[in-house]
Amino acid sequence: MSSSLFARPAIVAASSAHPTALLPTIQARGKTSISSLMASHGGFLAKRQYEPPSWASHLSPIPSHTYSLGHLPTPVHKWNLPNLPDETEVWIKRDDLSGMQLSGNKVRKLEFLMAEALAQGADCVITVGGIQSNHCRATAVSAKYLNLDCYLILRTSKALVDKDPGLTGNLLVERLVGAHIDLVSKEEYAKIGSEALADLLRRRLIEEGRKPYVIPVGGSNSLGTWGYIEAVREIEQQSQTDKIQFDDIIVACGSGGTIAGLSLGTKLSSLQAKVHAFSVCDSPEYFYNYTQGLINGLQAGVDSHDIVNIQDAKGLGYALNTNEELKFVKQIAEDTGVVLDPVYSGKAAIAMLKDMKENPAKWKARKVLFIHTGGLLGLYDKVGEMASMVGNWRKMQIDETVPRIDGTGKMF
Repeated sequence: MSSSLFARPAIVAASSAHPTALLPTIQARGKTSISSLMASHGGFLAKRQYEPPSWASHLSPIPSHTYSLGHLPTPVHKWNLPNLPDETEVWIKRDDLSGMQLSGNKVRKLEFLMAEALAQGADCVITVGGIQSNHCRATAVSAKYLNLDCYLILRTSKALVDKDPGLTGNLLVERLVGAHIDLVSKEEYAKIGSEALADLLRRRLIEEGRKPYVIPVGGSNSLGTWGYIEAVREIEQQSQTDKIQFDDIIVACGSGGTIAGLSLGTKLSSLQAKVHAFSVCDSPEYFYNYTQGLINGLQAGVDSHDIVNIQDAKGLGYALNTNEELKFVKQIAEDTGVVLDPVYSGKAAIAMLKDMKENPAKWKARKVLFIHTGGLLGLYDKVGEMASMVGNWRKMQIDETVPRIDGTGKMF
């Protein structure tokens, strides 16, 4: 598809008499950065006025600005999965390619959330997640791009809460960019909750003279929901250009914001596809209720049960995998070149293919769009479990008759 050729639709670069006006905290703190220089050109990291799609213009409140953080639009291509029902086509939208350090679905939400943080004069942000949270990594990177400090509250096991969390996967990036990390045990997290923990840290930072802005788990609030309302406009344009009408859209669900924006946008737009969400934590009913709260916050006037079908796909639990699930991730990579993460998209893809196998008539001749939400760095946390699955290596056999001359091979 020619999806990579699209410009960002209906987002207008904000005018400014001086480049640093795009990043008020840089100006206020007397700093000059590469970020401010790049933003002054109206591209990556630029502050932009936001105009919603016409079909979403009745929602309220409508954000006034965004910051350009993602490499968008992300491409859509056919996904040659094996053993599909007759005439069924599966396409994949690569939101895992929305950036490198900033890859994944969270970037879309952060474009709106970071804009509000800066508009409120914040000098730092706080967010919460699991020890390998993709959202926390994306938040840490985007905060640093915009000259904000980042404080992360990360959930870990009771046995590890007093120990250095290490440098595996997302943690490496978070610590490289200087994020401040507070560890909390899963048991304490379950009793206190993410909102209370974030508020505790917020109050401490205020006492220290800081101006914190709190971003909820996964960036999933009504403002963050706009990230995937905007993604629907992107899919709509890609579908129209390539003349393909999707019957179904499938995505993993971990905090609720992505499915809220995706399902609401699909309902309001010309897509009119059925949205299927596979929850990787909590129950479907929890996510119906949480999604309802997010769309109520936009005065959408719709029932979450009418716009999305949520099914349980958490298996052993959040971020826990069976050997079969990890083998599936490896096999799909080998068969198609698409690397799924084991926490979100991997579980959603397994659930999708299982349903197609068990109910082939339901999926026959349908065009399905699967949203890859990213999470590649989380695979590094599974290295020990996957090592035996990727043993395709050997010492190269070189016969003694092969000429050997010192200095022939250059060590690049």
